Amino acid sequence: MKVVIIGGGEVGFHVAKALSEEDYDITVIDLDPTKCRRASENLDVIVVEGNGASPNTLNDAKVGEADFVLCLTRVDEVNLIASQQSHKLGANKIIARLRNQQYTTQESIIRPEKFGVDIIIHPEKAACDEINRLVKHPYAVQVMDFESGRLTMLGLKIDPDCENMYDKPLGEIAKDNPHFRFGVIAILRGQKTIVPSADFCFLTGDIAYFVIKTEDIPNLMDLLCKELTETHRIMILGGGKIGRTLAKELPSDSINVRLVDYNRSKAGQISHNIDESMILYGDGTDIEFLKSENIQDIDSFIAVTENEKTNLVAGLLAKHLGAKQSIIHLSTTEYIPSIQEIGVGAVISKNLSTVNAILREIHTDLSEKPVMTFDELDVDVIELQPEQGSPVTQRPIRELNFPEDAIIGMINHHGKIRIAHGTSVLSEDDIALVFAKPKAIGKLKKLFSA
Repeated sequence: MKVVIIGGGEVGFHVAKALSEEDYDITVIDLDPTKCRRASENLDVIVVEGNGASPNTLNDAKVGEADFVLCLTRVDEVNLIASQQSHKLGANKIIARLRNQQYTTQESIIRPEKFGVDIIIHPEKAACDEINRLVKHPYAVQVMDFESGRLTMLGLKIDPDCENMYDKPLGEIAKDNPHFRFGVIAILRGQKTIVPSADFCFLTGDIAYFVIKTEDIPNLMDLLCKELTETHRIMILGGGKIGRTLAKELPSDSINVRLVDYNRSKAGQISHNIDESMILYGDGTDIEFLKSENIQDIDSFIAVTENEKTNLVAGLLAKHLGAKQSIIHLSTTEYIPSIQEIGVGAVISKNLSTVNAILREIHTDLSEKPVMTFDELDVDVIELQPEQGSPVTQRPIRELNFPEDAIIGMINHHGKIRIAHGTSVLSEDDIALVFAKPKAIGKLKKLFSA
């Protein structure tokens, strides 16, 4: 499988990282020597320095032989031109990142499909989708849906006062709660990622990533001594694309939304275009302003300004002053693990949201399917289907020489999903959702191959 990535910035780098660890043939194109050097020094990829919209550069990268071309520069027009050139050169399928959502409206004069684009990813829309999932689960620091929403992954901080979760191994906790099944696919302890075994024991400060049938979430919350709360009052800081989109999308019949922007004229302009929310002029880092808006009554405080330092300070203040949930948008993905360790709340990045949206789009065309990647966790999510006669079809999981840094979270058998456990045996008709550190993927493939 040959993939050409045009644009070696944050999104391009992380997509290349996720795919190159699966041993696919990856070429990265960028005009910036620094970005090229970063990709060359850190990833097992071919790097071509040049203009991704230039036919000469694309020929050098052998775009005509590519199964996928991902146009991921920061400039929409460059991505469209690169898509058009790649299409003319014979690329099989093209995915383009476009920030301007007007290109995909019905009345748009310029239609991306005329440039050969097969799939469009809007970064702000991808971030909004992630925020919407978090708003539905305000007790979580991360939420991912699988299997059309029937399966949920929740990142949850283990409450230090919850006696259910301490002084006993994970396997015993599961045995003590036979009325529902759950999997723990990773633990974030400080900045260290642990893939737990049955004898793993929790420590104070751990963030656990659970995989569970969505219908069993109330049982999990009860086990974790957490209240199953709903969100009714939201404050959004920042009237940019993400903030405005959220203000329009969140259901006004069940949620009271206040959007705050520091620019008075911008706030006034937004108020004329959005009827569903209350628009306020104010400073989200001003303690007196937050108190005057009764921040302690806010269920979800969402900081999505263009300035990530403002988002961080405002999120910290809101959480400290009593907001039940704080969601902070950061552009610099390297900050995410440290912010998670501080425990200020949920952290999202439109760059990583875009990466995961791209991986979900292309995974159906790959034999081993990278579904998504995490920045705070050193774990990737992939779908694997056993070959007939492969080791995983011969014995229960616990009797296999399964890699320590990998775990099967879910098994899909003809559309029926179940949480995997030690006695599970897979068949060639099953699809397994596997959570693994990159170094374990080679061993996994051997277990799933005949």
